[in-house]
Amino acid sequence: MKNAEPMNKKSIIIAQLSDSHLFSEKEGLHHGHNVYKNLTRVLQAIYQSPEIDYIVFSGDLTQDHTKQSYQNFVDAVHEAKIETPFYYLAGNHDEPELLAQYLSQAPFISSTTINHGDWQIQLLNSKGDTPAGYVHRQEFTKLKHAIKADKHQLLMMHHHPIDLGYFIDKHGLVNKTEFWQNISNYDNIKAIACGHVHGAHELTKQLVDGKALVTLYTCPATSIQFDPKVDGVAALAKGPAYRLYTLQKQGTISSKIIMLD
Repeated sequence: MKNAEPMNKKSIIIAQLSDSHLFSEKEGLHHGHNVYKNLTRVLQAIYQSPEIDYIVFSGDLTQDHTKQSYQNFVDAVHEAKIETPFYYLAGNHDEPELLAQYLSQAPFISSTTINHGDWQIQLLNSKGDTPAGYVHRQEFTKLKHAIKADKHQLLMMHHHPIDLGYFIDKHGLVNKTEFWQNISNYDNIKAIACGHVHGAHELTKQLVDGKALVTLYTCPATSIQFDPKVDGVAALAKGPAYRLYTLQKQGTISSKIIMLD
């Protein structure tokens, strides 16, 4: 359902979903969970929330790396009748070329910057050569040219740039120091949002210059939620979920988790 509210409204609402881990078969199970069905439940919930201005998928569309899994994602979005502008990032499981090929028609948008009123949302590519993340120098250069100093900024990426204390940290962002040094060049980045960790967390990080705190929001998965007490992939007995952000005109952010048990 497409939002028809004016661009000058006081707040912006963004739905972030992440880590669908689809298979070529729509009945495929990931640690006992039907991940395609879970994705459709999340998309239907988003469709029923017409106040949402933008959707951002923060990576790991596929589990088995098949072309059909990408088509299944597109099918699920179309079947949910989503018309809201739908942006996306590559996760470590994804091939950017296949994302561009399959997510090429409306409502999908390939741009890496969303401009809306007093805000910009920047989508940063953290896909590296391994399951761990790496933000390359050209991404920092692109970010430098995209960021407008007079707009509040929300930065979205796949990998987490702060360790969480469980096994997923082995596959977190490799060049954290370089990342935070670059982020510290901007005093208008209000928060960072990521996927990858299959769980909802909210942490703060003091920037290198010590002048500001940035909040990191992590997104639960549409597929499975990781059990942080297990050293490896194990699913909690929780349903699919997504995260909502409300971006206020004055630069504040509030967020909540929508859990579909």
